[in-house]
Formats: sequence, C-alpha cells, structure tokens
Amino acid sequence: MIKDLFDPGHLAVLVIVLVVLFFGWKQLPDMARSAGRSLRIFKTEVKALNTDDEAKGKAGETTAAKSEADVATKAEAKADSASSSTD
Repeated sequence: MIKDLFDPGHLAVLVIVLVVLFFGWKQLPDMARSAGRSLRIFKTEVKALNTDDEAKGKAGETTAAKSEADVATKAEAKADSASSSTD
C-alpha cells in the first residue's frame, strides 16, 4: 500500500498537498505571480542577449568585409607603386 503511494501519479498529488500544507493557500498565488514575473524578465533578457549577439555578428561581418577591402586596396596600391617604380 505505501509502495503504491510513490507511483508517478500519486507522487504529483502528494507533492501538491505538501506544498499547500507548507506554504498555505494565501502565499501560493503571490508565489506564482512572482515566479511568472521572474520568468518574463528572464525571457526578455535572453532575447536582448540574442539580439546583441546578432548585432555584434553583423558588425563583425561588416568590419571583416571592410578590412578585406582595405587589404585588397593596399595590395593594389603596392602593385601600382612597384610597377611605376620599375618604369
């Protein structure tokens, strides 16, 4: 009989009863509201981190493209100066 008490279905009911007895009916809605607010704040912060990372990635791509263009321009300038000094 006690062995059957800890089956998954019974265990959930047992946990709910213990939580209600431990915290009481009055504190449970406040705790749920607080947990909901915390999760909402957490989700917005995670979204902000993701958008920051995407912005940094795009900025890094444009910086890399600019630096590649600068390297190509410098290489062309060296090639032009080398060919003009040979003449």
